[in-house]
Amino acid sequence: MFALVDCNNFYVSCERVFRPDLNGRPVVVLSNNDGCIIARSEEAKQLGIKMGEPAFKIAAFLEQNQVAVFSSNYVLYGDLSHRVMQTLGRFTPELEIYSIDEAFLNLTGLPVDWAAYARTIRETVGRHVGIPVSIGVAPTKVLAKVANHRAKKIPGQNGVCVLADPGAIEEALKNFDVGEVWGIGRQYAKLLNSIQVYTAWDFLQLDDDWVRKRMTVMGLRIKKELAGIACLEMELIPPAKKAICTSRSFGEEQTELEPINEAVATYAARCAEKLRWQRSCAGMLMVFLHTNGFKPHEPQYARNLVCKLPVPTNSTIELIRYASAALRAIYRKGYRYKKAGVIVLEIGPEERVQGSLFDRVDRAKHAAVMREMDAINAKYGRDTIKVAAQGLGGRWRLRQERLSPCYTTRWSDIIKVVAPAGGRSPNEGDRTQ
Repeated sequence: MFALVDCNNFYVSCERVFRPDLNGRPVVVLSNNDGCIIARSEEAKQLGIKMGEPAFKIAAFLEQNQVAVFSSNYVLYGDLSHRVMQTLGRFTPELEIYSIDEAFLNLTGLPVDWAAYARTIRETVGRHVGIPVSIGVAPTKVLAKVANHRAKKIPGQNGVCVLADPGAIEEALKNFDVGEVWGIGRQYAKLLNSIQVYTAWDFLQLDDDWVRKRMTVMGLRIKKELAGIACLEMELIPPAKKAICTSRSFGEEQTELEPINEAVATYAARCAEKLRWQRSCAGMLMVFLHTNGFKPHEPQYARNLVCKLPVPTNSTIELIRYASAALRAIYRKGYRYKKAGVIVLEIGPEERVQGSLFDRVDRAKHAAVMREMDAINAKYGRDTIKVAAQGLGGRWRLRQERLSPCYTTRWSDIIKVVAPAGGRSPNEGDRTQ
């Protein structure tokens, strides 16, 4: 049996952990640069606020309905996600972290009552981290997705749904849109609808050969999973990425080279960190830069440059050097730039790097410096030590006017509980920040 644990409205729930006064109030979280709405509480959904809606278009509506609005705080969300996954790891020998707010648990062989066990998991995560979760339990991962959907959407489930017997599975699939099945996708949903297949149960009745021919072997695996035959294994170790991109829109449009170079250097440093984390090196690097395409009345410019690196590397110093050189080659004065980014390609294992007879870089020294830098930054916070080209922070950084504190990762943001004068008991104390 597999369980899928999904955090409810995760970004909003993270904001509520340290702001219980927001419970029952509509809350939304904005994308980078406070652009669009990317997370909504149930109360915000009931107000008709849509995902992806530009915040500036409904600013008056948000204020009129007293909607709490937050800039996205990925430091806080990442840390709380880590705590949720650590808690889930106590309940299974095999945990697959599928995304920042979802994880599969392999419960096969555990002598437990599935529903009771799922309720225990749900209560423990809530008590330890404060994040509400929904849990679906079923014989396969695709069916666990279906069960999780029912746990969230059907009243009376209380956040837990177990699909174990054939009758319950059949009923669930007959009421499940085929387009919602994990792995089907929009294009396959159109194809299936065109032959009168509308539910997951309809899909299950199709001939195997037809499914394999029109939807490849992956489509057939999804069908077998819906039939209760486990075909998708647990991925306990995330596969290494084949390409890594770090890019951001600037908080303010930039015209001068120096601040843009600071931004590009910082993006290259982030790519290098990710490469070292997955023990890989990149053999190619691309830098891109463009103006704001939504301002057609302004001069437009977009350019990118690809650099083949002499020797694959994950050194922050080297990647910044090549990224800065590429930026200087494509930068043109006289434009208002909106976004830049760095992509590293041709990624391979760091232990299989092909050297060069003409390489003059002291790679052992670079590796030692990177190890020390990563260790210090891990202990004292990101960018405690960084390359000078990254600058000290400026106008190019993201606009985050409604950013919440980093309650769990920054000493200055930790909530303080002050006992009031007079010696009252802790239960009578006021919580102050």
